[in-house]
Order: sequence, then structure tokens, then C-alpha cells
Amino acid sequence: MSRIGRAPITVPAGVTVTIGAGNVVTVKGPKGTLTNTFNTNMTIEQKDGVITVARPNDEKESRAIHGLTRTLINNMVVGVTEGYAKQLEIVGVGYRAEMQGTKINMNLGYSHPVVIEPVDGIKFAVSTNQSGNSVIDITGIDKQVVGQVAAEIRSKRPPEPYKGKGVKYTGERIRRKAGKTGK
Repeated sequence: MSRIGRAPITVPAGVTVTIGAGNVVTVKGPKGTLTNTFNTNMTIEQKDGVITVARPNDEKESRAIHGLTRTLINNMVVGVTEGYAKQLEIVGVGYRAEMQGTKINMNLGYSHPVVIEPVDGIKFAVSTNQSGNSVIDITGIDKQVVGQVAAEIRSKRPPEPYKGKGVKYTGERIRRKAGKTGK
């Protein structure tokens, strides 16, 4: 049996979980509300503030979906209580980001500025770290959307392996290559 799938999810105080027909799970908490529909083969039960997920049989598809369903529900519970955040760092001479209302305006070495608009439920914040690089904070309650927005911003100028310039996750290690060697 899946070790992840059979682990119970404890629902913290202030969070209400509603399990509707067709495995529609709605989680309400202090930061907002998330709703998701899960596979109808999975059995999702809530008793005494604990959510458990069970699978009907040991077929390959059921085993694969079992742990996934439990993890997605847990991510919803954590999202409405604590929220999720990603940090991107812009490295390079002349590369910078600034807020324009709720949008981010980035100079990434192109002939035009790159403007990123926030998706529903996502908030941006721009600051500067000790080495003078711009840092973009992306926060929200949906883990998948936060990660997707961060990946889309990073894709505007991924870090290159020779000088390490570009947009990278904070703490990400860039594998460096040696440049050309002279005679």
C-alpha cells in the first residue's frame, strides 16, 4: 500500500473541508477557498478532523492515483492555512525588475521590457538583495499555480551556463561551463 496515500491528513482549527458528490473537495481557510475534483474511484472520508484516502483495489492506476490524491488534498489544506511562496533572483548587469501597480516590469537584456501580469490569487513583491540583484517573491494559496507562474517568469530569460546571467530560483545552482580558451 502507498505510504503517502495511507497517511492521514489532520485538518487544523479554522479550516473546513467539504467532500461533495463526485469527489469534489472544497477547503476553506483563513487565506481563501480551494476546490478540486478527484478521481471517483478513490474513497475520501473525513472523521474527527482527519481526512483519509482509500483505494478500491491494487491495480496499477489505482495505486498511482492514491498517493497523488492524498498529496493534492494536503496541499490544499496547507495552502489555505500557510500559503505557498517561490522566490526568483535576477542576476546580470542591467537586469532588473520593478513593480508597476500589480504588474512586474523586467529589463532582461531584450530591446523591450518584459511585463508580467499576476494571475488570480497570485501576488508579486520585488526587492533587492545584498548583492544588488532584484528578487521577485511570488505568493498564493494554490501550490500548482505558484509554481507555474514562477516557471513562466524564469522561462523569459533562463540562466545561461557561462556567466550565470538570467532569472533563477533563489538557491538554485547553475552548472557552469568553461568558456573558450585562447592560444
